Amino acid sequence: MPTEQLTISTSRGYDLAAALELPTGLVRGPALFAHCFTCTKQSKAAVEVTRALAKQGIACLRFDFTGLGGSGGDFGRAGFASDVEDLVASANHLCDRFGGQILLVGHSLGGAAVLAAADTIGRDRVAAIATIGAPADVPHVLGNIQGDLAAIERDGQGEVTIGGRAFHLSREFLDRTRAIDLPSEVGRLKLPILIAHSPTDQIVGVENASKLFDAALHPKSFVSLAGADHLLTEAQDAHFIAEVIAAWAARYLPLETDWPMPEEGVIVCTGHGKFGTEVHTVSHRFVADEPRSYGGDDTGPTPYDLLNAALGTCTAMTMKMYAGRKGLPLDGVRVAVTHERDHQHEGDHVHAMEEGMPMQALHRVITIEGDSLSEEDRSKLMEIAGKCPVHRTLEGHLHVHTEAGGGA
Repeated sequence: MPTEQLTISTSRGYDLAAALELPTGLVRGPALFAHCFTCTKQSKAAVEVTRALAKQGIACLRFDFTGLGGSGGDFGRAGFASDVEDLVASANHLCDRFGGQILLVGHSLGGAAVLAAADTIGRDRVAAIATIGAPADVPHVLGNIQGDLAAIERDGQGEVTIGGRAFHLSREFLDRTRAIDLPSEVGRLKLPILIAHSPTDQIVGVENASKLFDAALHPKSFVSLAGADHLLTEAQDAHFIAEVIAAWAARYLPLETDWPMPEEGVIVCTGHGKFGTEVHTVSHRFVADEPRSYGGDDTGPTPYDLLNAALGTCTAMTMKMYAGRKGLPLDGVRVAVTHERDHQHEGDHVHAMEEGMPMQALHRVITIEGDSLSEEDRSKLMEIAGKCPVHRTLEGHLHVHTEAGGGA
């Protein structure tokens, strides 16, 4: 997916390092992702979930909290309240860029942070909130700190270890973290909430999800991440919850009403990828792209894939329709289509070529399934394949007429 590196300024005078994952097609809506305690925007869950959301048409911003990764500031003095302030600054950046409302997504302590930040960001700016493995008791994260917290409270600061990494913490960090009553914060929200949690989470127990769910007002939803670990180290777990969140958020991040949908034919619109292009039919949307070997993002079929598919699908549909009308015992049709760019021979005949324009060809292999079909039935079905409308169009006298359209 296309990734844009950003810097977000905070009111406290330092910058946050951020990455914006963009859809290769058009943007359905923006989302803000908050990573787990002492992680960074490059954590596996942050990268996998934000890219999976972008694949669903949601532009997703992830960033490093104060003092972590590439962000400025002092992590040891920041505390949970600073995380909330970072989220507000990042949310304002998204709202200013895309307009409308945003989706908040948080993993682990980041989930607690988005719940706590939603009211400050503003209910008019937040469409919905989704959390993944979030704690209901924010001060519980202090239990993951290895060090003499009593000495820090006495002396004002001290060295600790979190997840095998050394940090310098202040008394302010401990005080600001202990001051959060998250269930009360959640109980005041009047926003759609999705709570996802693994029942086998060994770091933040699933009872935390129950407390948050009980505190939340409707509309609220719960999704079990059975088999997933807390950090979503398996890519399929991150992809699963991203797809669930994207489908759930569609109710709260509706498609833009000014997206062009044709009355007939198709409309294609360039997107954010190098080649990624949104394709709109009368009632469907999808993305066409090029493979990575061609410099694309491989997020959709190529233009020639679509050409091959047009012939293949029309062939199969025509054969099935004929079999239905004639009552033939056809079980199914499988059509393989490939494109040849430089086709100079067909049988024993050399085709004439326009100057500088080599002859091209589509090769079609049709497999007819049905043990009860006679040889005559199979022969007729193969004859019918050559009469499908797309086949006739491609082999007929086809002209492409091009004119300039109006534009703003």
